[in-house]
Amino acid sequence: MSILITPETKVLCQGMTGRAATFHCGRMLSYGTNLVAGVTPGKGGQRHLDLPVFNTVGEAVEATGADASIVFVPPDRAAAALIEAIEAELGLIVCVTERVPVLDLVRVRQALEGSETVLVGPNSQGLLVPGIAQLGVMATVDAKPGRIGIASRSASLTSEIVAQTTAAGLGQSATVGVGGDPVHGISLADCVSRFIDDPDTHGIIVVGEIGGSEEEEVAELVARTRPVKPIVALVAGRHAPPERRMGHAGALATGGLGSAQAKIEALEAAGVIIAPHAGSIGETMRAALN
Repeated sequence: MSILITPETKVLCQGMTGRAATFHCGRMLSYGTNLVAGVTPGKGGQRHLDLPVFNTVGEAVEATGADASIVFVPPDRAAAALIEAIEAELGLIVCVTERVPVLDLVRVRQALEGSETVLVGPNSQGLLVPGIAQLGVMATVDAKPGRIGIASRSASLTSEIVAQTTAAGLGQSATVGVGGDPVHGISLADCVSRFIDDPDTHGIIVVGEIGGSEEEEVAELVARTRPVKPIVALVAGRHAPPERRMGHAGALATGGLGSAQAKIEALEAAGVIIAPHAGSIGETMRAALN
């Protein structure tokens, strides 16, 4: 059984009638994701991709029993959509929207407090469980059911690592893109904790990058719990100029904090295996399992 989503999970899409959502929802349906409805205010009663469209999340949940959502809502309205889904008590929300204002995400984090909702993203490529479901925008061509859990802050590196673990004969139990914004939902450490507890995950790959403290939190978790499963990590940005944003809103290292080297040292001290470069992650994990 995968973390976060099962074959029985019923998914709705907020903003499904938009161009990007239409394209990616079509991909998700082709992959086998149990997408049951869409939500677009003002378009309730219509059908799109041969699925019913509702005006509100509450209406969609009542009619379909949906318990998860994929959000393709523009950044200025994304927080309202996320809070609506949280208040509807959905168990899982995946948000791919980029450039959501930070203060809006602070309000979303406040709404999450005390709820049972798990938020993946925003600014996330999504969640992929090979053979079960794809919620997001990531490629599926190289994905294969297997035993490696991948938790990542980098979309492009995630696709590379999925291909490497498949080529190494390992496959993936699940791949989670936590998102690149400084304020977001599920963290790298939370993903790693879930993979540690998942009996179908035999090894864990963590893809970090400069900025923030999420990799240090992973190191603290590993040092505290001492899992028997091997954990391999790659931290991107070792050669990035200091005190400069590098694409992601969260990728900013200042005053020696959040640097790639500091993260690598913390992870190594906790017992995490550091992959020497991006092209070696699959083989590093295979060697660790053997």
